[in-house]
Amino acid sequence: MFQMKQLSCEEIAKNINGKLVGSIDHDISGLNRIEFARKGELTFLANPKYEKYLKTTNASCIIIPETVKEKPSKDKAYIVVGDPYHEFVKLLKILESQKERKSGYIHPTAIIGDDVKLPDNIYIGPYCVIGNGTSIGEFAYLHPRVTIGDYVEIGDGTIFYPHVVCFDNTKIGKNCIIHAGAVIGDDGFGYIERNDGSYEKVPQMGNVIIGNNVEIGSNTTIDRAMIGSTVIEDGCIIDNLVQIGHNVIVGENTAMAAQAGVSGSCKIGKRNRFGGQVGLAGHLDTADDVILLSQSGVAKTIPEKGVYFGSPIKDRTKAFKIETALQQLPDILKDFYKLKKIVIEKLNLKDFTD
Repeated sequence: MFQMKQLSCEEIAKNINGKLVGSIDHDISGLNRIEFARKGELTFLANPKYEKYLKTTNASCIIIPETVKEKPSKDKAYIVVGDPYHEFVKLLKILESQKERKSGYIHPTAIIGDDVKLPDNIYIGPYCVIGNGTSIGEFAYLHPRVTIGDYVEIGDGTIFYPHVVCFDNTKIGKNCIIHAGAVIGDDGFGYIERNDGSYEKVPQMGNVIIGNNVEIGSNTTIDRAMIGSTVIEDGCIIDNLVQIGHNVIVGENTAMAAQAGVSGSCKIGKRNRFGGQVGLAGHLDTADDVILLSQSGVAKTIPEKGVYFGSPIKDRTKAFKIETALQQLPDILKDFYKLKKIVIEKLNLKDFTD
């Protein structure tokens, strides 16, 4: 449940350009899902299958679509809008912007290296470590126990949640969000196999470059390049538990869901969408506007935009037809054995091999 400063239904309706219907004498102090909302809370109805909760929810105020003609009960208020989900998100952004975020503070337990450039309006929480020669932009916010290596560059307004680690020479742009436990710039997975089957480690001398307005999920890892840079371009959103290998380039506004894995030296196009547990083999490219559905496995370059599924991947329509056919295999086998028996009996054969 989200707690917020109390707002009247009228104030909320004004913020999202909605029409207020029903009781307006409510102060709203929290947000919740429609099936769990309590008195004094705001919720919304975007999916028609949840319309059944309109009569049972305890929410005091509900954002509803124009298609709902039912009037609210005496103890509830409706805010009527064209797109409830869009307007609810707008309200969340307003509330988020009103959160008080400290600045101009460095906790006494923080360890700051030599020749570090820090603006006056930065916030550095307890037990943070910042290496030599690092530069951090204005209004950056480091939650407790963030570790920043040597000669790292961080843009204005970027937020690091607890236990983020950025290794040496990493470059991160403006207004990025790095969630708890993410590791940026650790060694790439580079080894040479010796004749005896053992491995020789290849030094990883490159770095990671992250553009502006990038969000990186908790416990995601982005390996630095062997030489050159691993690059995450502007506007990318990367979920929790994603692995991005060394020398990968991820095109702008690409999104990856949890547990996706991108092997080394891949080049991902712009506006790609990867579902959960998608995996890409190394040294391949994807075109712009490629969508990979969950658990797809990519073993070769994808030269054209489209929606793909399967392992190995196929065009979505073809892949779904194959899946449908596979579901019918048990019945097809039954029919096959019936036909086999008939043929053997009619031709007086012991088996098809006769």
